[in-house]
Amino acid sequence: MDKKPSIGVLIIVKNAEAHLEKTLSSVSGWVDEIIILDSGSEDNTLQIAQKYTSKIYHQEWLGFGLQRQKAQSYIVSDWILALDSDEEVTEQLKTSILNAIQNDDGKSIYQINRLTKAFGKFIRHSGWYPDKITRLYLNKSTKYNNSLVHESVVIPDGYSTKLLDGDLLHYTIDTIPNYVNKTQHYMKAWVDQREGKKKSTLFGAIIHGIARFIKMYILKKGFLDGRHGLLLALLSANTTFTRYADLWLREHNKKEQ
Repeated sequence: MDKKPSIGVLIIVKNAEAHLEKTLSSVSGWVDEIIILDSGSEDNTLQIAQKYTSKIYHQEWLGFGLQRQKAQSYIVSDWILALDSDEEVTEQLKTSILNAIQNDDGKSIYQINRLTKAFGKFIRHSGWYPDKITRLYLNKSTKYNNSLVHESVVIPDGYSTKLLDGDLLHYTIDTIPNYVNKTQHYMKAWVDQREGKKKSTLFGAIIHGIARFIKMYILKKGFLDGRHGLLLALLSANTTFTRYADLWLREHNKKEQ
């Protein structure tokens, strides 16, 4: 009789109390292990995590890619399901995951369709849905890349990706201050990763911001998400402008020194 494949959940956290309980309860009871890698939480994150797992580790922030690699190093299960601390596995997705690992051909890596809730509404347009992300893979087959931000799973030669049924619910933004706090972290990492490698101008930053709004609100049909779609397009345009402006300003200040 073939051995049942085991599966471990990988979650990196910091001050994640808002949605972590929902995330952990959605995988509790059907996965074999849950690995939590914390980078300095000061809220109730660790108390919540302790209700679901004893495998809690600590690591100063290395960047998203390396942080996920570190978390993976603690997993002994055959399969890895990488989750964010504000995501929830639906019943349909759970069934699809279990079927996939039981019937895997040994050369597949699995994508999941993420449905995001922002400011109290699930966003089904605006370029946010469908949102196919690679999250399920054999432990021995691969890992995340080294990117500081927008990290991704490395697809090895000879492997193909397959899309699982069911959505991964993502509770990303609750308030404007929440959006600002989250994007500041991502923006800095984005600019840090490109400083000295990518050029920008202030005019170019403006163009990038306008282009982002047009793409999100018109081309990706953000207008179908109503006022939420308009708000998200405006916020995203501002974020895009700001990161390109920051990239330009850093280079400009170096020249002025």
